Order: sequence, then C-alpha cells, then structure tokens
Amino acid sequence: MLELTEKTTVHPPDAHNQTLVNNVHPFDWKNPEPSGRYNMVVIGAGTAGLVTAAGAAGLGAKVALIEKHLIGGDCLNVGCVPSKAILRAARAWADVRNAEEFGVKVPPGAHVDFGAVMERMRRLRASISHHDSARRFKDLGVDVFLGTGRFTGPDTIEVGGKTLTFAKACIATGARAAAPPIPGLTESGYLTNETVFSLTELPLRLAVIGAGPIGCELSQAFSRFGSRVSLLQSASRILAREDADASAIVEKALREDGVELVPGASVTRVSVGPAGKVVHFTKDGRSQQVEVDEILVGVGRAPNVNNLGLEVAGVEFDEKTGVKVDGSLRTSNSRIFAAGDICFPFQFTHTADALARIVIENALFKGRAKTGSLVIPWATYTDPEIAHVGMYEEDARAKGIRTVTITQQLNEVDRAILDGEGNGFARVLVQEGTDKILGATIVARHAGEMISEMTLAMTGGVGLKTLARTIHPYPTQAEALRKLGDSFNRSRLKPWVKKVLEKWMAWTR
Repeated sequence: MLELTEKTTVHPPDAHNQTLVNNVHPFDWKNPEPSGRYNMVVIGAGTAGLVTAAGAAGLGAKVALIEKHLIGGDCLNVGCVPSKAILRAARAWADVRNAEEFGVKVPPGAHVDFGAVMERMRRLRASISHHDSARRFKDLGVDVFLGTGRFTGPDTIEVGGKTLTFAKACIATGARAAAPPIPGLTESGYLTNETVFSLTELPLRLAVIGAGPIGCELSQAFSRFGSRVSLLQSASRILAREDADASAIVEKALREDGVELVPGASVTRVSVGPAGKVVHFTKDGRSQQVEVDEILVGVGRAPNVNNLGLEVAGVEFDEKTGVKVDGSLRTSNSRIFAAGDICFPFQFTHTADALARIVIENALFKGRAKTGSLVIPWATYTDPEIAHVGMYEEDARAKGIRTVTITQQLNEVDRAILDGEGNGFARVLVQEGTDKILGATIVARHAGEMISEMTLAMTGGVGLKTLARTIHPYPTQAEALRKLGDSFNRSRLKPWVKKVLEKWMAWTR
C-alpha cells in the first residue's frame, strides 16, 4: 500500500491523482479533538470500515474513523475501480478488432493508446473518489483521523498522539499484496495490483505469475493492449477453483487474445539480464526461462495485523489468516469486532460491505446476525466472465448431499447467438428430489450481471420451478436462466408420464 508524506503523491503526479489525494488523504487535514467515549471506533477506511462508520453514524452513533493510507482502501485506489476501467478499455479494443464479424469496416491504423487508457482510468477514479473523501465522512458526522491507529488497551486507541476511548471498535485494516519468496524477485523489481495502475507506458513483454482472477484479468487486458504476455501458473489449469469446463472456456479466450499460458510452471528465481528481467522456471522437469520488461505478481495476500497493538487489546490473530472472529464477527475481546479482508476468506468488496452490516447490527444493537447465513457470489472479469454463487459439486459431495446438475449452453440462447457470444453456459446445482438451488455458475460476457438473479433466488429460498415461471424479456442472455428451470421441469417427468403425454398429444393432433 502507498505510504504518504507531505512530499509524495500517487504516481504519476498528474491532476487526476492530485484530486484523488485531496479527497482520500488531504495533506492539510486537521485531526479533530477526541470528545468523550465513542460508540464505535473503526480502524481502516476501506469498504468494510467505510460502511461500518457511515452506517453507525447514520443511526445516531458517535463514530471515529482512522486511516493511515488512502481512504477507500484497495477497491477505490488499487483494486476494483482502476482494474475495471482498464478492462473496459481492453474490451472496447477487442470489439473494434472483431468488428468485421458484424459487417463493420474499421479503417487501417486503429490502435490502442495505452497512455490514454491509463489517463482515463485515473480521471474516472478521481471522479469517484469524492464518495470516499475525508470531508464527506466528516459531513456525515464521523470524526476522521488520518494517521496510524494502535490499540493501547482493551478499550483505547492512540492515533497522532491522541487517545480515543470506545464502547465498541471494528478492525477493518484489510490485506495487502504479498509476493512469494522467489529468489531475486525483490532485487529485480516487480508489480502487484498496488503498483501496476501507476504505469504510463505499456510493457512490451510481461510475465504474470499466478493464474487466479487478478492474473487472468490483467493478462488478457495487457495482451489485448499489445504486450507479449506469459502467464505462469503452478496448477494444471487457470482459475483452478472453478469448474474445469468453465475455466477451459476462459483459457481458450486468453489464448485467442495472444496470452502464452504456461501451466505446471514452478518459478525458481528471477535475474536481470542485458535485455530485461529473466524469470527462471521448471516445467515437466526441464529448466526454462522467459525474458520480459516487467513482472506482475498476481498471487498472495497478507492480512494487515502488524503494529496494531492487538496483543495489548487482547485480540487473537494469525499473521497468515488475520484476526480471529466468531460467526458474529466478534474477536476474543468482546468489545472489538472485525470485518473485511482482515478476518474473512472471501475477499471481495461486496463481502466486506455485507460483513460491515453484520458488525453494525451485532455491535451496536446486540443483534444475532451470523456470517454463515450469507449467500456470497463472485465474478472473475475476464472476457467472457465467470460468475459463481453457492456450492460446487465437490462441495455438496463432501457434505454428503445428493445433487442434480443442469447446464444450458449459450449457443442455444438466441440473444447470445445474435451477440456473437455463444461460447459459454449457465449451470445450476439443485438438491436431488427438490428444486432447491445449492449453487450456480455462469460463463458469459456479462456473467457478473446475470449471477444476481441466482443469488436472489438462493437468498429468498426460491426454487428452480419458480425461476421457470418467471417471465424474462426476449431476447436476452438471461433467458438462459429460465431455460434452466424448463430443463429441470422436464427432468422431473416420470417415464410413464411422458408416454401418457405423448399418446395424448398424438390423439389430439
């Protein structure tokens, strides 16, 4: 995470980044004087911290918010917001590149201006940043303290030489990018999600270590922009936690976009040669290497638990997994809760938001909300996207739940065919003998938008039969979800019922 002083800025130091800093870490900020005991003190102003602070203040609580870096956390500054801005630019170029398929003639000379792509990202990030600004939260009634917060006791926190006393507190310090211990990597220099968005020139050769969501998304984007990308992964396939046929579709798309996939690669060391950085790896028992201009590390996260005084506060933690909480997000100190990446395995912005709401309910109103009741979707924003919610087949199998899987190919959905986006599918996992939805996977260009219908059904306890009765606009790709319900209904017909229906239909013709 970026360390800020009065003489530094977020790079590059242009007007957009200056606007960003003026909003989320203004150097002329004057910390308020603590005034009595706070109902809630929040350490960390990423998504979990901001939602906790704003929500508690909106309900009349006296709230303090502490942040030592950039308010907005990873999502605004080095995560969701900047990454999706450049992914959209990469998708726009792919549409231009493939326009002839739709009868659109693109004149010669069309190209990507990487500097303009990154300038657009910085401009849009700056325009969004006012939502997370220190001044906005002050206007909401929150006492905003910029500086390092540290527990000095079971109910006190020190920041900037001032002591804050609290009835309840929330640790929302998140996690940071952590590179694997590869010899020579630090000395050679590398990029992570916390630094890649500061680039102003396109690296002509890029090695990406790790084929999870970050690695796959940025590999595809940079390859579309014109980088020669080598994606090194230790697993045998990309996006290993997704269904194999789902990741295979994305893998094919990455290859078509020019990404060189190197599965089963174990990176052994990094060196610097006369023409660039050299990534050494073994594959199939053979030593190999690739020479690049930049290395992007897309694996590894570490919770921000250090230098918080957690021991003094009586808060148990682990340096690898973060702060230990129960199902109510309460720590070993009954006054202190935690939310977000600091304590939860599903490290998504929308999950942090949901956890913050649990903290507000349980900490301020003695509620009984539990994390186990959450239905959490996620999406990987490659092109096409993979979105998932609930169980996979192996999850159900491990719990001894008998299931039925139904898959609807997009090449049988009219709108997907018309859009030229038939390479994908919608899949639902139901409990055998019922229409209860246990999980769903969608592979489609806008899968992240489509998955919410399945999430809503699962949250509301709505079964697949109801989905089949739900009228969907025609033609839309979301019609694939209704077709899943139709397939389920057909599968429920007993063989003798089918025969009776067939005879009836023959008789009525």
